[in-house]
Amino acid sequence: MISQSDDEIGQFSQRDSFGRNDIASITGLIIAAGLSSRMKEFKPLLTYQNKSFLLNIVSKLSSVCDEIVVVTGHNRESIETELNSFPNIKKIKTVFNKNYQDGMVTSLQTGLEHIGNHNWVLYHFIDQPTLPILLYENFANQIDKSFEWIQPKYKGKNGHPIIMGKNIIDLIIAAPKNSNLKELTTNPNIAKKYWECNYPEIHDDIDTIERYNNLTE
Repeated sequence: MISQSDDEIGQFSQRDSFGRNDIASITGLIIAAGLSSRMKEFKPLLTYQNKSFLLNIVSKLSSVCDEIVVVTGHNRESIETELNSFPNIKKIKTVFNKNYQDGMVTSLQTGLEHIGNHNWVLYHFIDQPTLPILLYENFANQIDKSFEWIQPKYKGKNGHPIIMGKNIIDLIIAAPKNSNLKELTTNPNIAKKYWECNYPEIHDDIDTIERYNNLTE
């Protein structure tokens, strides 16, 4: 597994856009609203490489995203306090989903309703703090106006995060609150691009205490 020091992350964060495609203005979207019921501990504040899951992800997203939206719900105050320690706090916006217990789609919709005037969203799960920072550079460079959904694959298996274009964003916002994201995106009219990458970490899903213990051993 690739690891990065704070110095390396700082160097990447100071760069404007990794030289990515000029067409890409990107909002990073992190859902940190859930109860973490499978983990039994509050996932966003668990530590990986001496930093919380949340700050690990925010630090890396800030290298390719023009803004970062963090959706809060359960334990809202702790999330906001944690984010206050991030050096580039002006880049971050927190929004509260009062219906967070009704499922992840409601949090996703809340976040999408509050993004700035950017034409792409990089949707990131809170349980993936292990992704190497170079993945974000390479992933952002996959953006292509011909597609609305861009997803990484490793050895033929789809992974996360996901980049979404404006048409998908509007589709999700307009969907019923009990919708399923997978169902919403199976529309054959949605142009999808699958990027075969060299990052097995896109399959990481640290959502149980057993997986977290394996990660930190």
